[in-house]
Amino acid sequence: MAKLRTFLTVLLLSALASTTFTTTASAETAPTSGWNNWSCRPSTAHPEPVVLVHGMGANHWDNFLTLAPTLRANGYCVYSQTYGKTLLGGLAGGLAPMADSAAELSTFVDHVRAATGAAKVDIVGHSEGTTVPAYYMKYLGGGAKVNDFVGFGSNFKGTTLNGLATLAEALKLQGLLTGVGCGACTDYLPGSAFLAKLNDGPVAVPGPTYTSIVTRYDTVVTPYTSGLLAPAPNVTNIVLQDKCGLDSAGHLGLAIDPNIAQLVLNRLDPEGSKPFRCRPFTTLGI
Repeated sequence: MAKLRTFLTVLLLSALASTTFTTTASAETAPTSGWNNWSCRPSTAHPEPVVLVHGMGANHWDNFLTLAPTLRANGYCVYSQTYGKTLLGGLAGGLAPMADSAAELSTFVDHVRAATGAAKVDIVGHSEGTTVPAYYMKYLGGGAKVNDFVGFGSNFKGTTLNGLATLAEALKLQGLLTGVGCGACTDYLPGSAFLAKLNDGPVAVPGPTYTSIVTRYDTVVTPYTSGLLAPAPNVTNIVLQDKCGLDSAGHLGLAIDPNIAQLVLNRLDPEGSKPFRCRPFTTLGI
């Protein structure tokens, strides 16, 4: 049993590590494309700065190397930070307990608002970058500070991580995962106290508009329907393949998917949206 637990621990940590994009520069290096430009002032066309929120095990640099410059090129002030750091530092964020990460996000949003003079921000998040903002908007006053929220690879009800998390629970490995600095892993287990609180009543609160985009090929958020929000006037759920049947991107691939970029841009600016053009795209299930 001891050998089995050791093997499963390594397997679980490997699965977590696979969610981290290859690091080509320091996670805290400031990009040079106008992203995290604290002198940027929102335009009349795009009055809300965009705050990007990365996924579990990722960092703010790698997760948005494609999407952040795209948003900036379309006239948005764009900001991000690596939140939820633990023993792995800035190379792999989003590992701290998610309630703590939501408090970090709250502070960062206020910093962006103060720097730009904007009353509200838009939030775009990937994976855990949807769960943490949802908690922030519901419980930490973010509903009054966010205009549009767009999430992809969304997760509001937890995940079995293809059964690994369920197996970890059965073998009492959650404490070990938390010990190496992954409180968010425990939070994502179906039935956790965090998820119970998040889903106590509708996840979406009145005020912001919510768009949640999921892919049927998601093998990290399982089932992918964990990313669908309860119907409400301010909620739009999108299954990617309903928009583009030629797109078979998995969970990680969404971050570099041109179809996701189109959907994000159109949801942030419905009045200025362009006709959606489905582009064949695959990341071979990744």
